[in-house]
Amino acid sequence: MTKRAVKAENNIIKLKQENALLQVQLKNYKTENEALKTGQSASLAVVKQNADTALQNLLRVITNSRSSIKQLVSGAETLQVVAELLKSIDRISEISDDGP
Repeated sequence: MTKRAVKAENNIIKLKQENALLQVQLKNYKTENEALKTGQSASLAVVKQNADTALQNLLRVITNSRSSIKQLVSGAETLQVVAELLKSIDRISEISDDGP
């Protein structure tokens, strides 16, 4: 009977030690989990900030592109006027050569 009681007490001590170890591990895992959640939130904030910066850059590029396209169209229209003028000069010189 005494042997069984000693064995049971030893088993209880061993289980209490294991329980204490598991409690420490649980506390460590909870702490690590909170740290990971905090890091994830910080990472998400950085991603959002980077996306906002990219959006602003994209909008700036679009605005500049529109301006460049307008300038290009205007330049093309000017070249068209010059081409029409050169055609007219060619006709004027033909008329002058045929005239009095």
